[in-house]
Amino acid sequence: MSGWNADNAAGPLGAGAVTILDGSSFCITAPNGDMVPGSPHGAFFHDTRYITGWNLSVNDAQLEALAATALEPFRAQFIGRVSGRAGGADTPLLIERERTIGAGLTETITVENHSGAPKDCTLALTVTADFADLFEVKDGRPASRGKQNVRLEGDCLLLESESGGRRYGLAVRSEGAAFEAHRLVFNPTIPAHGKWTQTVTATPYLNGEAVISAAAYGTTGVSSEAQRLLSWRMSMPIPNLGDAAVQDTILRSQEDLGSLRIFDPDHPDRTVAAAGAPWFMALFGRDSLISSLMSLLLDPSLALGTLQTLADHQGKEVNPATEEEPGRILHEVRLGASTESVLGGRSIYYGTADATPLFVAVLSELGRWGLETDAVHALLPAADRALAWIENYGDRDGDGFVEYQRQTEHGLINQGWKDSWDGINFADGSIAQGPIALCEVQAYTYGAYVGRALMALGDGDTETADRWAAKAARLKEAFNERFWLPDRGYFAIALDGDKKPVDALASNMGHCLWMGIVDTDKAAQVAERLMSPEMFTGWGIRTLASSMGAYNPLSYHNGSVWPHDSALAAHGLMRYGFIDEAQRIAYGLFEAADHFGGRLPELFSGLDRSRYPKPVPYPAACSPQAWAAAAPIHLIRTLMRFDPALPWNELWLAPELPKGFGQFRVDNVPFAGKRLSINITQDSVTVDGLPESVQLLLEARPALLELLNLTRMK
Repeated sequence: MSGWNADNAAGPLGAGAVTILDGSSFCITAPNGDMVPGSPHGAFFHDTRYITGWNLSVNDAQLEALAATALEPFRAQFIGRVSGRAGGADTPLLIERERTIGAGLTETITVENHSGAPKDCTLALTVTADFADLFEVKDGRPASRGKQNVRLEGDCLLLESESGGRRYGLAVRSEGAAFEAHRLVFNPTIPAHGKWTQTVTATPYLNGEAVISAAAYGTTGVSSEAQRLLSWRMSMPIPNLGDAAVQDTILRSQEDLGSLRIFDPDHPDRTVAAAGAPWFMALFGRDSLISSLMSLLLDPSLALGTLQTLADHQGKEVNPATEEEPGRILHEVRLGASTESVLGGRSIYYGTADATPLFVAVLSELGRWGLETDAVHALLPAADRALAWIENYGDRDGDGFVEYQRQTEHGLINQGWKDSWDGINFADGSIAQGPIALCEVQAYTYGAYVGRALMALGDGDTETADRWAAKAARLKEAFNERFWLPDRGYFAIALDGDKKPVDALASNMGHCLWMGIVDTDKAAQVAERLMSPEMFTGWGIRTLASSMGAYNPLSYHNGSVWPHDSALAAHGLMRYGFIDEAQRIAYGLFEAADHFGGRLPELFSGLDRSRYPKPVPYPAACSPQAWAAAAPIHLIRTLMRFDPALPWNELWLAPELPKGFGQFRVDNVPFAGKRLSINITQDSVTVDGLPESVQLLLEARPALLELLNLTRMK
């Protein structure tokens, strides 16, 4: 299968590969600045690879990479040289390439001559384009779009192709260049101790129109994202932490989340987080919701923009081809040509079981942060439509649980966060058959029910609050009865199509702790299982225990470690009072991040720390990736136990920092239209900047149902 059900078959990006991005535009490059045909490299605009090869030679020699640096998320610098002959003198020529991505690609090439004599050079930039759809590149099966035509038009090299009623084009320009087929050729003489500079631009076109409007772009081709990124940086919380490595990770996470934001041109005030670079620079339901929820300490407006955008695209009709249903929240938006084969001919695909309940749960959480009350209330009709989807479509057989089963062969076989084709399996390794009711989807549904009850209670609507609180209580009781495996001491990952518990020991039940659906008398056994040697690697929690039949530490979902998954489990453990366990996971992830240069990847291999002193990378992992970037932020919130309840004018705060953490101060934290300064020592907790009406409660916030009952009594 291609598209949704294919694992990432594009292969590794290569050692030292550099990715730059701006909105939905991104570029993957070798460390010398070249894009190598036959690899996943290239420049992508709106899910199409418009540049396949971009290779610079000097005097017919390939450049040797010396350094590659991403100066900004959208701008990179490559420094190289032309290697001298074996046994000969070093070359005096140093080549610098500075590249930006935006409405197109712009590269400035500078050649410096460090000798005392002028040097004649021939520089040739070879440009190729296959106009392959992003899905095809990701699946390792790129195909050129029809017969290509390469021609000159004035000072412009045009690469064109037509396929499926679409006319693709790439216009490459550089003043003073000579053109030879796919090559731009320059013949400068570099003065002694001097330099020569040339700029090349490449603009993608579709059906004769620029793919991305240049109206919001400056002459360098860099979008207003540069200004937006600066504004994001200025608004970020300022950490002052005793652990320098943790502080560096937090700062890197802030930067990465800022770079992954994409903006709706029809609603420029809205921001959403793309799932991750390079293959998921698009709006997702589940990914964008969880990422924005985990980032609330940084910018609650990210969650609001995500909710508003998803509400605009909420399902309205029944369409089996795209799995759209009334009230359903989308899985993914794509713009490339392959939407015809993987999206039922539409750009939006709805095949996910968890985004819809998460939509309601995140809206409720946002309401407790006191952000733009009117905007949150305006989304209540969308939340109620989402709840109606759960009742009318999500629970397909009326047993109270939300199930999924794809409606088209192009759809996802598995529609939870472990959405690879083999991601849901029994302890013996056999694949579960649908319809499948995932444990964490029931937990998210529970969170949606309780969240809607809390929102209703905040509005004084006790009748609606009682209705959803009762549904939450019934679901919690049924879940703990049907999913619990008493002889194993853990929850089944799912119920299969025969309502048989899928008995694999998996990380999904950590999400159940996070949402609070687990009965307290079972929590200790869940915690013990999550922290067992079969599950906890020392860096994080494996997606599947090493004792399971399908375990593979180098797989995508069957034994690897996903930082966001472990971070949510840590939050759940902390919520149930397993403080040491939550701290171990948090510090394991922070130490892993330090080994990855401060940036946690999408996932890494599930090999044990006792055997491997450094976390082993998963070669095709996205980086930066929104969940992974948000995970350290969420871990800080977990360690602080920072939980607002603004409708009742309360902020719960009960820090549990690991011993030896040292100084902990965070300034400029957004909260209820104010900016907080939080200072935590071994002996005291102070919060400056709180609204006068908000009471600071230095204790752990109770579970959601308990919080609901407490608010009833006030």
